[in-house]
Amino acid sequence: MTQSPTNVQSQAVKRDAATFYQINDKQVKRVGILGGGTAGATIAIRLAALGLETYVFEKQNSLIDGPPMCHLHAGGNLYREIPDEDCVTLLGQCIDILRLYPYTIDVRPTVFAVPTRDGGSPEDLLPRLDILTDAYRDLIAQDTNNKVLGEPEDYYQLYSQEQLIELSEREQVAIPTHIDEWMIPVAKYLDLNKVKFPLIVVQEYGWNIFRLAASAQLALEEYDHAHVFTNTQVKQVVAVDCTDCSNANHHVSKWRIDYQQNNKAQADAIEVDYLVNACGFRTGIIDDMVGIDVTRMVEFKSSYITHWGEAGGQIPEIIIYGERGTPEGMAQLTPYPGGYFQIHGMSKFITLFDDGLVASTKESAQPKLPAQYVHYIEDGWDKAPLQARSQQAIDYVAAFIPTFNSARTVGNALYGGQQIPGEDDTLRVADVSLYPNLHYARAENVKASSTLIAADEIVNQLTDLGILDSNLPANRDRYTHEWDYLVHNDSTTIDTVAKALASERGFPIAMADVNHSICETTLNDLIPSTV
Repeated sequence: MTQSPTNVQSQAVKRDAATFYQINDKQVKRVGILGGGTAGATIAIRLAALGLETYVFEKQNSLIDGPPMCHLHAGGNLYREIPDEDCVTLLGQCIDILRLYPYTIDVRPTVFAVPTRDGGSPEDLLPRLDILTDAYRDLIAQDTNNKVLGEPEDYYQLYSQEQLIELSEREQVAIPTHIDEWMIPVAKYLDLNKVKFPLIVVQEYGWNIFRLAASAQLALEEYDHAHVFTNTQVKQVVAVDCTDCSNANHHVSKWRIDYQQNNKAQADAIEVDYLVNACGFRTGIIDDMVGIDVTRMVEFKSSYITHWGEAGGQIPEIIIYGERGTPEGMAQLTPYPGGYFQIHGMSKFITLFDDGLVASTKESAQPKLPAQYVHYIEDGWDKAPLQARSQQAIDYVAAFIPTFNSARTVGNALYGGQQIPGEDDTLRVADVSLYPNLHYARAENVKASSTLIAADEIVNQLTDLGILDSNLPANRDRYTHEWDYLVHNDSTTIDTVAKALASERGFPIAMADVNHSICETTLNDLIPSTV
């Protein structure tokens, strides 16, 4: 039976937190994970699968309820400014995370257009795309199950102005089945006088946050070793077993986590052998408690949900390039079922904010967002500014897709704070920082696709520290993606939980669905055999 999202805590906390566990006369080690976003939940799945008593503490009602996401970033094609090697890294990470969460993906292409006002050229992007195609081919050669983005030769395709004019005269297909059919609505609706040619079409798939949250919840419910505390505030963390504590290079082998559940009058505490800070934009608060000086930034960003009833059927995601932070920043139109669209506009009157990027100080590792944005994150957007920004987002897209001016706002946004390690706000590839002498790790995932790699690095650290045994069969299963929850759950189960989560969070239920899931033949390769 499918569990309600609000029952995660009662179902997953299967033993009292103060119980002392024994297996084969050997004390089982505990890991505490602070934060149940994509990083915290993914790390928890990885560790619980290895038999570690894994405790997740999440402030929200459910897992993975964080910053806006919509996209796998399978190749980093949205970011012209990042190095090619980072794009190759993102490609590999995205394929890896897709195989953990296959039911979260919306299979549809993404169209990239360089506007006439931009100084760049579409041809400038082609060498990178060739590098990515070769990298994808190499990944398939390493493991045929990595072929989840279609054939390598179809990773990207080019469309000339003449081809688009011809396609604009065809009848639109409500449910496209090949690239030409996906491009018909682009040819019909995009103002071809405002873009340079060719247009580039990439197998860059959508990533559904509601289905991701549902998948993580169901995955953790598979493990008796996973203990998920939602609606829980961590009050403090304290070093319990500390050697040379007055020394800068001191050692900590145990931590106490003091926490308060919303439905309990009394605070509780638990000791853990290893502490993982996966608090997202609030990681600096825990760093301050642990006593680590870190340089980082936090950025508040928002995307906006709209409804457009005149799309005529399913359309691809459409990206109009632009320089980030300028009035002509990138526009991104992401489709969902039911005529809903998510809009990013990388200018300071849509997705970005004048005072939305803040940095840590010498006094604290935690950057301080303006109180208004903290209020939005904790209590929700105020109606008037949400309406204004949503309409500005519609107008921004309509400058390139004129008929989109009939879209309407629906009073929803996907938003939040995003941490950025260091001082480079263009950073897109980061995973985790490890402190073996403190039995402490900090997840630093700028992109959600890097969370499984972060989990792997933590597993390696735990093995080096003797907290985990080496050569565990379950560790080998990870690299073949033999995940228990994929045996017992299918798309229908994910649908049910994802729709409940969307409703609980105040979003249209249709947004919890996908237009096109990973095909069954691909899934049969990804899902472990029950034999």
